[in-house]
Amino acid sequence: MSDTDSERTGSNGPRVAIIGGGVAGLMAAVFTARAGFDTVVVNHGESILRRNGHLENVPGFPAGVNSRLFLDLLETQAGRNGAVFEDGRVTTVATIDDGFQLRIEAGDGEFDLQSSYVLATSWADTDYLDSLDVGLTKRGSKTYVDIDDYGRTGVDGLYAAGRIAEKPHQAIVSAGHGAEVALTLIDDSDVPFYHDWVAPEGYFTERGRDVPPGVEEIDEEERRRRERESMKVMTETFERYHPDEPTMHPSVVEKRRESNE
Repeated sequence: MSDTDSERTGSNGPRVAIIGGGVAGLMAAVFTARAGFDTVVVNHGESILRRNGHLENVPGFPAGVNSRLFLDLLETQAGRNGAVFEDGRVTTVATIDDGFQLRIEAGDGEFDLQSSYVLATSWADTDYLDSLDVGLTKRGSKTYVDIDDYGRTGVDGLYAAGRIAEKPHQAIVSAGHGAEVALTLIDDSDVPFYHDWVAPEGYFTERGRDVPPGVEEIDEEERRRRERESMKVMTETFERYHPDEPTMHPSVVEKRRESNE
């Protein structure tokens, strides 16, 4: 790991570079960061979910939720758990002795980022994988990364989740698949991990068991504190309209522009 890498992201465990900051990438980042990975999300452009008018098919929102706010909340959640974010376009991913090296184009030039693992969640760019022996499937104008049932590609340490892995075009499916593949990555690593779970005090220890890695026991005072904090965060989040309008499909933008000329 270079000094530049450490200055950009810090380091507290094996690094995973997640390519793509949409629903699948952000949900994966929550899980890898909580498991102790040095998690870097590299994002270029915007998630297609920002085109959505109103998101109405995700758990926990009976009347739906603003899709741009939903993405903002996922990013905040990943950041609170330790993930960091880089704006830039990944142009190449190459294997090196201890993992991967990513070449990234950013506003201030180009830089390299090294990681132990890579999780591809971008849509619909796969060009950066051209130098790797990874299976790709073309369906019309779309190209998908071939994976096994758990998100592994044919390259050790390289995973894919969400639309790029040919999952259905639904936010909740992408979120779930991002989490599932992240857990596969964690399980394949040397990081000790049992279950991502906050348990009430005594759940394990009063049965004479050590608290497993990834699990946390909290007492009643701490449980109430966290509940108050979650209520405060959500109240503040939903007290005003989100400032951004849906992003229109580029073809409609062009058609409207031409009609106004």
